[in-house]
Amino acid sequence: MNFTVGFKPLLGDAHSMDNLEKQLICPICLEMFSKPVVILPCQHNLCRKCANDVFQASNPLWQSRGSTAVSSGGRFRCPSCRHEVVLDRHGVYGLQRNLLVENIIDIYKQESSRPLHSKAEQHLLCEEHEDEKINIYCLSCEVPTCSLCKVFGAHKDCEVAPLPTIYKRQKSELSDGIAMLVAGNDRVQAVITQMEEVCQTIEDNSRRQKQLLNQRFETLCAVLEERKGELLQALAREQEEKLQRVRGLIRQYGDHLEASSKLVESAIQSMEEPQMALYLQQAKELINKVGTMSKVELASRPQPGYESMEQFSVSVEHVAEMLRTIDFQPALCPHHESHQEASASRKSPRVPTFLQTQNPNLQLCGGGTT
Repeated sequence: MNFTVGFKPLLGDAHSMDNLEKQLICPICLEMFSKPVVILPCQHNLCRKCANDVFQASNPLWQSRGSTAVSSGGRFRCPSCRHEVVLDRHGVYGLQRNLLVENIIDIYKQESSRPLHSKAEQHLLCEEHEDEKINIYCLSCEVPTCSLCKVFGAHKDCEVAPLPTIYKRQKSELSDGIAMLVAGNDRVQAVITQMEEVCQTIEDNSRRQKQLLNQRFETLCAVLEERKGELLQALAREQEEKLQRVRGLIRQYGDHLEASSKLVESAIQSMEEPQMALYLQQAKELINKVGTMSKVELASRPQPGYESMEQFSVSVEHVAEMLRTIDFQPALCPHHESHQEASASRKSPRVPTFLQTQNPNLQLCGGGTT
């Protein structure tokens, strides 16, 4: 269905009011700001209710306002620029109100008596029927059209519905999709933060285990000094492998977050389109993209305990006479050929219980016991 947009001369004041109206739309609820309006540190504005919804989604365990317990505050990200907003114990109620925006909203409502975008709708005309307004939506062809096209034209055998009905339905679908993506982005950001903490914990645990290894090697320095370097290398390999995996997941989650944020920005820009017919031409594709993005499954996170390095702890009881023959590798001994020793080092198992003689994987070779 083809149609033209006949822009008739409008008063300059009305055009200014339309532009002003676009600046008073909340990026969360996609409606005009409802008081009280709060201003974020990044200078973007939100309805306080919408800010609280985003905050609660990002901080599900935060103590609600009015409770006798005192919470330590929380954080969430601005839906417009992704800047992190850190709150005190008062939550969103500690954010400063933007009285200027609230006053502008009051003035706008006093000066404007027409529904949103009503004048823009009057100038959407059918290309096939001159001066006929686009006022219905063809459900069969999924395009906006005019009444004459339904009676006499190409859509006479199609099922149609009122244009405002479809407009509200699809706008609601896109709004819901945006809300899901925003909430999903906050959850992804929380997962990234948790995995960054996992990295730090892995490093801390590795550092602690290295200290334990050094302490125990000091008690058997004459016997263990030769082996200490190899064992530390095995621990370092495990640490690096775990860190590489978790950092790879962080990059994957970060790429998903960036793509999702760009889609949210594109969808919000589309929601600002004042003309229903033009909006509906691109809404379906955006809704599909939003739906697809919201269903993307990310790689699983490390299981609980993945950051633990306890398997690298050592015990020196009852094995002093075996120290010179203890090895990670079940078949190769330290005095074998150099290329075999290098191969054994590459294939070392991840769990170095090298001083636990009851471990069936521990093999002693070489010089024997004393």
